Amino acid sequence: MISVHDITKVYGSQTVLNIPHLEIPKGQSFGLVGNNGAGKTTFFSLLLDLIQPTTGKILNNGVQVDISEAWKPFTSAFIDETFLIGYLTPEEYFYFIGELRGQNKADVDALISGFENFFHGEILGQKKYLRDLSKGNQKKVGIVASFIGNPEVVILDEPFANLDPTTQIRLKQIIRDLASDKDVTVLVSSHDLMHVTEVCERIVVLNKGEVVRDIQTSPQTLRELESFFAG
Repeated sequence: MISVHDITKVYGSQTVLNIPHLEIPKGQSFGLVGNNGAGKTTFFSLLLDLIQPTTGKILNNGVQVDISEAWKPFTSAFIDETFLIGYLTPEEYFYFIGELRGQNKADVDALISGFENFFHGEILGQKKYLRDLSKGNQKKVGIVASFIGNPEVVILDEPFANLDPTTQIRLKQIIRDLASDKDVTVLVSSHDLMHVTEVCERIVVLNKGEVVRDIQTSPQTLRELESFFAG
């Protein structure tokens, strides 16, 4: 589904990402971990054509992401709160995204009705603009909006950050349910090693922009990751 070929990103004299080759097959739940500055967000930004690679290319279902937009209809993401539109209410934002992705209001209502527990009564019907919500509630809106339109690829950058424990538990189940559909490829980055091992079947570790571990998740994975980062 996603194929990386000789991708580098260089700023000045600093190489922040260098991945000669990486394949993420269709339907895989893929986790990306690493310390701050490891290159996680850079990789996702390249995958979403938010920045240009210095060298190399990324293919999403055979489409080179930096020269064609044909990947966009089947790909969605939530990177951070800057993706949101602060002067809209959550409902207005959901309908806006739905319109972009060919969904009518009934389609969107049917989707978001399934996330009432995740919203915990703090999102819908509050008559608040997105800019006035807490960081955690903004994140809830962005995550659920990424599910609109039946995407085949869903990219979530640090989805567990700023969420309370109850919401984190609910989000893990949402990601597991999403990943159980083998037509959907889910990419998750996280600083939380326990969360990512619980929701991803494969975990790649980035260190200083390079892949240093590529692990099929097992009962030993969390211990292996903790040992690696303990140094």
